[in-house]
Amino acid sequence: MDELLKNKVFATHALAGVGSVTLGTALTYPLDTVKVIIQVGSGSSKQLTTTEVVNRVRSFSGNSGLYSGFWWLAVGRTLGVGARFGTYEILTAFYKDGREDNHVHASEALLAGLIAGFAESLITSPFELIQVRAQITSASRIPKSASLTEKLAVAPLIQRLLHGYTPDPKALNYSVGLLSTLTTKHPNMMSALRDYPWMMTGSGRPPSVFNVRKPSQIISLEGWGSLWRGLRSGVVRDSVFSGLFFATWQSLHRAMLDWKAVGMNPEPRTDDEIGPLSPFAVSVAAGVSGSVAAAASHCFDTAKCRSQCVVLPKFLSMERKLLKWRTPGKRFERATGIHPADRNLLFRGIGLRMARSGIASFVMVGSYFLAVDRLA
Repeated sequence: MDELLKNKVFATHALAGVGSVTLGTALTYPLDTVKVIIQVGSGSSKQLTTTEVVNRVRSFSGNSGLYSGFWWLAVGRTLGVGARFGTYEILTAFYKDGREDNHVHASEALLAGLIAGFAESLITSPFELIQVRAQITSASRIPKSASLTEKLAVAPLIQRLLHGYTPDPKALNYSVGLLSTLTTKHPNMMSALRDYPWMMTGSGRPPSVFNVRKPSQIISLEGWGSLWRGLRSGVVRDSVFSGLFFATWQSLHRAMLDWKAVGMNPEPRTDDEIGPLSPFAVSVAAGVSGSVAAAASHCFDTAKCRSQCVVLPKFLSMERKLLKWRTPGKRFERATGIHPADRNLLFRGIGLRMARSGIASFVMVGSYFLAVDRLA
């Protein structure tokens, strides 16, 4: 390991990779913020526009609100993209072994990309959860303590489970009214019901997203497993994106090599005789591949973003397990993590995601080649 860290070539490529991913993420992050808010905030009968989202974020959080949660995504994407390309290179090395021109077919690139996307999703999911909630908070009106409903004295159990939550007296009074017709010998039913979080939240209504946005709040209220919420849709999204990205990129790379070989005399027998492509051409191919892959995987991205904005306390998760609650939807929807209520919302913000992925891929590949050339 020490020898690897002292290797100048490895250090150069690692530094160039981190810088290129951070630069691509920074340039396109405002597009990602607008995209996430449109995906989460739009309903079946109402679709937010880009102008409405930008004005809302600027009015509540200022211009800096467009970069809320940036560092979480930057760290997660750096690790995720590194895992994606590292896994892809390891798998394609087996394909190229023994071949004269080190050529990888598009089908092989697709299969390697699917596996690489799975590894990327496992790594980036916790960072994306915190990032998405930070982006939603930037467009949310957070009520001040003076404007909140009058607070009630609650049991320590509720304070521990529901951080930042003000009990709803109407929900409590409604529950008491339903139970008042029953014969009871309890001296103080109202105080007893306050010991049960599901009575205080009004039929299991959880706190708002902006009250559960920090890692400590998420882990305390929802548990460690919540950091991977929406994992099914995330795995499908990243696998489809990575597979199509590498397959399209490899196809375009092959087409550009064949075009460059036209008219050569003598006719080249291997790719090495054709020569390398220009960094700009490779970057453009990466940008096009990113846009195509983003369009194909966008519906799963919407499902993941919307699921990550659902606050599900630990006691509600336990109730669902005890009651053997079954996930709604058809078999495909259950397998991919799509909620049936989101069927008409899956393609909201697809243009923004295509633009963000295309620009980010172009910038990452282009800046990577430039950094390696400068640092070498």
